[in-house]
Amino acid sequence: MDIINHLSTAPQDILDLRARRADAQENAQASFSALLEPENPGTFTYTERYAVAAFIAGITQDTRAYEFYAELLSDDSSLNLQPAITRGRIAGPYHDGKFVTFSVLDYGERLAAAFDFAHLLIFHPKDATPGAIGHLQEAGWSDDDIVSLAQLISFLAFQLRVIHGLNVLGGAEIATPEACEAKESNPNWQPGPRTELPDVVAPQGFVAHPLGWRPWVPAVPKDEMTEAQKDSLIKPERIDMPYFRLLARDPAALLARTRTDLDIFYNTDGGLGRAERELSATVTSRYNGCEYCASVHQARAKEEGGDAEAIDKLLADGPTADLGTTSWNALRDAALDLTATPVRFDKTNVEELRNVGLNELAIIDVINSASFFNWANRLMLTLGAPDVPRRFR
Repeated sequence: MDIINHLSTAPQDILDLRARRADAQENAQASFSALLEPENPGTFTYTERYAVAAFIAGITQDTRAYEFYAELLSDDSSLNLQPAITRGRIAGPYHDGKFVTFSVLDYGERLAAAFDFAHLLIFHPKDATPGAIGHLQEAGWSDDDIVSLAQLISFLAFQLRVIHGLNVLGGAEIATPEACEAKESNPNWQPGPRTELPDVVAPQGFVAHPLGWRPWVPAVPKDEMTEAQKDSLIKPERIDMPYFRLLARDPAALLARTRTDLDIFYNTDGGLGRAERELSATVTSRYNGCEYCASVHQARAKEEGGDAEAIDKLLADGPTADLGTTSWNALRDAALDLTATPVRFDKTNVEELRNVGLNELAIIDVINSASFFNWANRLMLTLGAPDVPRRFR
């Protein structure tokens, strides 16, 4: 069963168009299998995985997905998630340090910490610090399990947006998300003994030059990588990149995620152009606050023929900047509304995209591109920090 299609209400013709991105579809499902139902879940139990997924669907107000994941959870546990969901429903992305925590509820230290981390990743990943990693480590999460947890949360951010986008494209009426008041707390989480504290020079804003990235969770040493971990890199040169050696702690998830990425951004058969996909990635990254991803994908958008002046304006002025043309502004609006949490992408976005000449397959490419960077940004922002290379300091 393909879970995205199963949870979507889109008509078959829309799902058939989604299948034109066959590797993306197949590997989104492989990501579900790797993260929700791995053959060997290890110390990150099925109950914890289903509970986190149901919690995320609940706080992002996706009723159909919540019922699906809650049913999976009910096979393993009688956990009542409603108190956590009621406490956690707010709106994002926001970048102002308002945390919602769950230790006051009766879920035990380990699961409450997972909900704390999930809420951070879903609504305000820009506020992540090494203290969030230390918080998980103190609650008993191993470094391998922290990577799998971050992947699971970030994958759900992608999966639920694709489902929502397909539903809207298929003509579904989407209810206005409930307005909720943030419940502020200052958890004062601290790095733990295993938390990496790299010496980095943070970028002073969004930049149009390359950045480095350093992890807070130890990456797998090159000489200790298994064959499965090496295979998950796909490109052998990635063994020199700490980000990929870190994600290789869960090789099945990394392999499926990378294959999803490659098809979404490089399969241009009949759909959206490469520059426009990279624009969607850049807008999403600018809105979520991910300087690293924005620096990479603004450059790729320019390399693919995108308007360099408009892209520089996006970096300098923010995600609502006027990009100069009706078509790019429509793409900008779609990426922003797909990135809002809860998602606010609706039929107006679809009409705007159609009005600038996009067909249904190209709109699916917009949905996939923006949704994928809601996956990528969360990993970059919450597992480590960007670093300005010496030549740009």
